[in-house]
Amino acid sequence: MKIKYLSILAVVLLVADQALKIWVKTSFHLGEALVVIPDWFQLLFIENNGAAFGMQIESAGAFDWGKLLLSLFRIVLVGGLIYYTYRLARQKAPAGVLVGMVLIIAGALGNILDSAFYGLIFSASTPMQVAEFGGSYAPFMMGKVVDMFYFPLFQWEAHPAWLSFLFDARGYFFGPVFNLADAYISVAVVYMLLFQYKFFK
Repeated sequence: MKIKYLSILAVVLLVADQALKIWVKTSFHLGEALVVIPDWFQLLFIENNGAAFGMQIESAGAFDWGKLLLSLFRIVLVGGLIYYTYRLARQKAPAGVLVGMVLIIAGALGNILDSAFYGLIFSASTPMQVAEFGGSYAPFMMGKVVDMFYFPLFQWEAHPAWLSFLFDARGYFFGPVFNLADAYISVAVVYMLLFQYKFFK
């Protein structure tokens, strides 16, 4: 598969992710929901600090050094993935592997862009106020990641504790709120584990 086509795919995926996030960021109050399919699918606007599963990294001072280090690590990691994918393309790796790698790269870049620039170009989102272009709520690399996909499939308040990561605070499964970039990464990883595992042996 040609590198040119992989590059075009990456750009299309990244534009789609950012367009959706910017629309949600500038159209929804923080915590506002739009029911798309009743009892199944909502667009719910929340923000997170960019750590996996919403975890917080403690900082010793006013500046969040943990978040900065996490962001820098992700940038280095994405650089490595881009180089690795380039080498795979030159070696004529299967198209499925290359597309999977591009999905992961586009997903990681999408969330990095949120952290890097959203704090500089938007005003803060609050439950009472929609963000606007031209504000600034955080310095470079300190912005928050926009999430919006919410699938409260069913409620099970007495679920076992070891399944808590799949439920939200109200006991709804599937509880996590995620974005298009997260979906790219998840789909790619599952696809490659199921269908491309022989290549990575």
